[in-house]
Amino acid sequence: MSLRLGELQTPALLVDAEALEHNLRSMARALPGERLRPHVKAHKCTMLARRQAALGHHHFTCATIREMEGMAAAGLGEDLLLANEVLDLRRLARLDARVTVAVDSEETVAAAARDGIREVVIDVNVGLPRCGCSPERAGALAERARARGLSVRGVMGYEGHAMPVEDRAKRHDMVSQSMALLLKAHADVGGELISAGGTGSWDLNTWATEIQAGSYALMDTAYAKLGLPFRQALSVLASVISVSEGFAVADCGLKALGMDHGNPEIEGARVWFCSDEHVTFAPEAPARVGDRVRVIPAHVDPTVAYHDTLHLVSGSEVVESWAVDLRGW
Repeated sequence: MSLRLGELQTPALLVDAEALEHNLRSMARALPGERLRPHVKAHKCTMLARRQAALGHHHFTCATIREMEGMAAAGLGEDLLLANEVLDLRRLARLDARVTVAVDSEETVAAAARDGIREVVIDVNVGLPRCGCSPERAGALAERARARGLSVRGVMGYEGHAMPVEDRAKRHDMVSQSMALLLKAHADVGGELISAGGTGSWDLNTWATEIQAGSYALMDTAYAKLGLPFRQALSVLASVISVSEGFAVADCGLKALGMDHGNPEIEGARVWFCSDEHVTFAPEAPARVGDRVRVIPAHVDPTVAYHDTLHLVSGSEVVESWAVDLRGW
């Protein structure tokens, strides 16, 4: 028997079934097959990954060893890329899956060779001050990897600093500049892969052979500002637990929401602030204790990682409940 929304204990993570289907199908039409390597860090759910695979996306991006292991165990290991630097890869070498890992230094190359990894990509810094070697070092690093017996599939570089830029023309220019650096590195490295991009550049990055978008499936308020053709599917269902003159409080706070991109939103209300277990907001219409509100997160990835279950909903009915089985380390 299906659950009703009113039967869920709050806070509860909801996914609008129709919006999710729209997002998955829209992306599958735009970037079919190997043009998209969905990033599972955004949803951490093998059931959702199965939906992506059913629409033709069989190659996946992961951020953690746990995600790689879970995808392989779910039979989704046709081609898994760990787009992150890791120094202990022994668990990955045992997987029944095609495993590729990112490397950006002599040390990460040595770790891959030592722990039995066969395939790597050279991670290149294309402007985001995070991981990645300089474009000028990419060719030499690829030579070092091949000398250690590793197969170098190509390059990857994430233009993440361009993702939140609301002006589309400026965002395009930033992506173009980043990809010029990545193409320069690829000319020295070789290989079939130029892996890059994300939800904010899914249609702007025409240089990469594959796009690593992930947030498009569920969406958040940060990406909603960019005017993308994807619908808001994710929300956190919360209960109003206290009402005072001019404001109300619901049971959804810092420990249920990714807050690094700012406050969440509540339709028909102005969010004041979040504390550990509470969101304080000013509703346009009077609120009552026991009312349910849907809180829209500003950042999908960490929000999902706080929860055990994604509840797929249609109207007021919970049609399925999926484990967030790739969370943790």
